[in-house]
Amino acid sequence: MSRPGHVTTGRYAPPAAARELVAVSADGARLHVEVHGAEGAPAVVLSHGWTCSTAFWAAQIRELSRDHRVIAYDQRGHGRSPAAAAYSTTALADDLAAVLEAALAPGERAVVAGHSMGGMTVMAAAGRPEFAEHVAAALLCSTGSSRLVAEATVLPLRAGRARTRTTRAVLGSRAPLGPVTPLGRAVLKYATMGPGSAPDRVEACARIVHACPAGVRHAWSEVLAGLDLDAGLAGLTVPTAVLVGRDDRLTPVAHARRIAAALPHCVGLTELTGMGHMTPVEAPEAVTGAVRELTTRYLGSAAGPAAPAAVPAGVVVPAGPAAVVVLAVPSDAGASDTSSASAVSDVSDTPKEKTA
Repeated sequence: MSRPGHVTTGRYAPPAAARELVAVSADGARLHVEVHGAEGAPAVVLSHGWTCSTAFWAAQIRELSRDHRVIAYDQRGHGRSPAAAAYSTTALADDLAAVLEAALAPGERAVVAGHSMGGMTVMAAAGRPEFAEHVAAALLCSTGSSRLVAEATVLPLRAGRARTRTTRAVLGSRAPLGPVTPLGRAVLKYATMGPGSAPDRVEACARIVHACPAGVRHAWSEVLAGLDLDAGLAGLTVPTAVLVGRDDRLTPVAHARRIAAALPHCVGLTELTGMGHMTPVEAPEAVTGAVRELTTRYLGSAAGPAAPAAVPAGVVVPAGPAAVVVLAVPSDAGASDTSSASAVSDVSDTPKEKTA
């Protein structure tokens, strides 16, 4: 019997959904949607990244569903959403629009959080009427809007055409990843996570990534290689926070800084020292805290008691239209690790002066 596409015990095991539904996208693609938490609670919608699934958000779902209604869905071809005929940024936008319409009541608003390709989904959908109707604020985690292959530092080569070609070939490989092995875990940790990531976090990510079908992984890699959503950032007018790991090799911190500078209403850029690309798993409290802060501000929710800080207070420095909160998060900490839940609230909505 094959191993499931996620861990089944511990904090990264996905909790059972309160209910499930199917959202049908514009081209007929069917999307698996899970709803966690109580009906009527403030709503949060989670959009995962390339090669992942709803299981990637297990830590956020478990914590937020105590006092929020958490809606998570599998991108087409991932998790329990079947493969589709088309893969494009238009499909990403169509799919999120379909989920918002299927899971939220008319006029109901939510905070939307997207990781990696999920963040690109948010950017792509920003101009849709469904987005305008249903989204009160957004969180972009470990993502980019263009030049993904050219700026990735997964391969230890000098920037240039050779690195770009080789990176595209590696990330776009059609080869199946096979079962999770010690070598597979080591490669995934190097490419996508911070150097201090604990074994349970590496295992959780490896199970999910290795479960993604090779054909789907390749199809989406072609979309990401040609990604250009820079122009669309102007349409993402809702209050938006940006979060990134400083050791991210897939979407290095320069992407987050450019996005924060381009957003019409950026409410903060949080850079996590020692974290890689898989921030919802590597620094779950930082991501959960950022979502809670947004729901408190823009949905008026009672977000519950803040977790006690286990890291030094963030240092806020001006950075264009947003402030930067740099947090040192111990990546090898166990289930009790926390990062400041006020990471975004330390950042004023008022644009900061740009430094030289």
